[in-house]
Amino acid sequence: MSGHAQLMWDEAVTGYDFGPQHPMNPVRLDLTRSLVRAFGLDQRLDVVAARPAGESTLRLVHRQDFIDAVKAASADPRAADGAYGIGTVDDPAFARMHEVSALIAGQSVGAAEAVWRGDALHAVNFAGGLHHAMPGSAAGFCVYNDASLAIARLLELGAERVAYVDVDVHHGDGVQAAFWDDPRVLTVSLHEHPRTLFPGTGWPEETGADSAEGSAANVALPAGTGDAGWLRAFHAVVPELLADFRPQVLVSQHGADTHFEDPLAHLAVSLDAQRAVQAACHELAHEHAEGRWLALGGGGYSVVDVVPRSWTHLVGIAAGAPVEPGAEVPEEWRQEVFARTRLPGPRRMTDGRWPVEWAAWDAGYDPADRLDQAVLAARRAVFPLRGMLA
Repeated sequence: MSGHAQLMWDEAVTGYDFGPQHPMNPVRLDLTRSLVRAFGLDQRLDVVAARPAGESTLRLVHRQDFIDAVKAASADPRAADGAYGIGTVDDPAFARMHEVSALIAGQSVGAAEAVWRGDALHAVNFAGGLHHAMPGSAAGFCVYNDASLAIARLLELGAERVAYVDVDVHHGDGVQAAFWDDPRVLTVSLHEHPRTLFPGTGWPEETGADSAEGSAANVALPAGTGDAGWLRAFHAVVPELLADFRPQVLVSQHGADTHFEDPLAHLAVSLDAQRAVQAACHELAHEHAEGRWLALGGGGYSVVDVVPRSWTHLVGIAAGAPVEPGAEVPEEWRQEVFARTRLPGPRRMTDGRWPVEWAAWDAGYDPADRLDQAVLAARRAVFPLRGMLA
């Protein structure tokens, strides 16, 4: 294995654009790429542009009739068929929607191939992580489910155990659905409780089909959960499941919308806690998957203050050149931010909470605490199905 890290990037992914009023502004991708460059991380990894996913690859997860509907809307957005989740408020149709969605998917599939074949130890596609797309429909700002396609490609290449860890504020419903009955894939999602946030799924009782019991784990966090609770929940569930499952590859999704500034959700997590979980995923990949790690982006709608900094930390960790939390943001990047958005960019790579402190689960829990109740519910639902003590 080369030990190199790869950053998957093709400037054309910024064509994934639902329009000027949509929260998923592609400037967040451009600004992340620029900040990665400003910190010199290009010198610490290989920047690679993979081919778009072809139809045979897309069919590993998606139905042909859905692909055809996306292509039709791509050629003429007025022809969008709402029955496929296209042309909706969440997923407006736009010209070349198929081409750019397939390009984003291709970056995640290409990253999976590189990691599996040993061309790279770690790979990052921060344009990916579009985890809500279903086999037959677009949903939640997601057209093609690149995370599921990357996992399906790993299985096609011969992987027998792939773990998927999703820390986006929204439940990773599309990935869970794609592998609901496949015991070769363990899906773990930490997200805001489905009572208070889209997509309304991700209850702890969702543990996989009868043929794959215990292959899905869901930690449904109460609204308002902050750094200490978020990290406590992660470390109370994820490491034990990965140790039991022994994945050959770890795929993680790092939506930045858990942040307290995000306009679409209700958690209160800082950039510093996000960085801590990114570092934990890196360590877990080395501990349980011989270092094979594919890291994806996801949600995140504070497109200047949060997303570029969070995903630059992710790239730095994958590259073996982590950016120090206290590092100053390069001035040339802040000037670019102002020129493009007329907003002032952040000055440091921290929210001032580093190092983040949290209480380990092994030290005991409070059954009356709402966060601990969420962790207990997840552990009690899935751990016994895997022969583990809850």
